[in-house]
Amino acid sequence: MSTLLEAAIKGELRDEFVKVAEDENKKPEEIMNLVASGEVVIPKNNSHDLKKIIGIGSGLRVKINANIGTSQDKIDLEEELQKMETAVKYGADAIMDLSTGGDIHEIRKTIISHSPVAIGTVPIYETMIENARKKRSLIKFDPEDLFNNIEKHGKDGVDFITVHCGLTMDAVNHLREQGRLTNIVSRGGCFTAEWMIAHKKENPLYSGFDRLLEIAHKYDMTLSLGDGLRPGCLADATDRAQIHELMVLGQLAQRAREAGVQVMIEGPGHVPLNQVETNIKIQKALCNNAPFYVLGPIVTDIAPGYDHITSAIGGAVAAMAGADFLCYVTPAEHLKLPDVQDVREGVIASRIAAHAADIAKGYPGAREIDDRMANYRRELDWEGMFSVAMDEEKAREFKGKVPSGEESVCSMCGEFCAIKGINRAFKNK
Repeated sequence: MSTLLEAAIKGELRDEFVKVAEDENKKPEEIMNLVASGEVVIPKNNSHDLKKIIGIGSGLRVKINANIGTSQDKIDLEEELQKMETAVKYGADAIMDLSTGGDIHEIRKTIISHSPVAIGTVPIYETMIENARKKRSLIKFDPEDLFNNIEKHGKDGVDFITVHCGLTMDAVNHLREQGRLTNIVSRGGCFTAEWMIAHKKENPLYSGFDRLLEIAHKYDMTLSLGDGLRPGCLADATDRAQIHELMVLGQLAQRAREAGVQVMIEGPGHVPLNQVETNIKIQKALCNNAPFYVLGPIVTDIAPGYDHITSAIGGAVAAMAGADFLCYVTPAEHLKLPDVQDVREGVIASRIAAHAADIAKGYPGAREIDDRMANYRRELDWEGMFSVAMDEEKAREFKGKVPSGEESVCSMCGEFCAIKGINRAFKNK
């Protein structure tokens, strides 16, 4: 069976194109052509019966991803399912399972079976954990095990996988020569680089990229080409190592398209605000306008506990400049495994960023809900305001009861409410 990309190139109007078109209020043929050009991806494993099918890329709404998953310090599948449900409830378009603790295979299968949205994974995590459980050094993993795990993820129904294919020996040498404050902060990137340095061999996902493409094609898994050398602090942003890796990813993305495999590119983590737009434009130029999936970006390093805010600031600017897919960041970033409340706050912060960017870019209909909110505020219609709020529950909780008992206003202005006053003045004139 043809992959979605192959079908699009042949002009076969698949149901997935129709569903994305309905979601985006566009014509199915337009979605099909965008997929054919590689500017849009539709993450959907050919064995995964998704309830919500989304498109990611040029001309579409900015989408957001929420990461969940166990750690070796905390293994609670029920909580991870609750995180997933919370993320979807508050607007996540996709979920990544980054579990590193417990029975990772069973956890992944359970999450896939319960999720109404696309699921992504990072297969090298499972390879590393299996290696550690065998009491072997992490650098001694067998590349064959990694490819076997990628196959297993595809068979399980995973829709997109992060694979650090662009982290080559040349890129590692650039990193070593130039120096960095934080070196490598990507777990998958670190595992890969350690193996390469220890064995003095090329990255197996780079040298064996054709084999990876065969597996991805078999299950129609979208490849998310990971940024193993993403900057982990502002000082390391947009350096030679990062850009070298991005250039390689652009080449690999073209090879993936030629093999009929959908592909998107992952982008930097910590980036000064004045470099965010530049990073997006470089990626789009080097990768032939492939969808860009960014972590944040986080625009200052000194806000632990508030990194959902630093990320939302960077995400709004990135998405306005052309980023297509925002990976949420929670208040727990850099500090701990996020809990359910952290997930909720991270998703809402990313949604704010994505929606603000959609408005700025003139996405059809994006401003409509804001205008509805403005009308409800003018009329002091609290139920109307709650109905269009991103987080209705929090809005209701904050509004609460007004001490004066005058429920048409809030406790900030009370009888001195500007809107109520001007409405009264216009009415009495």
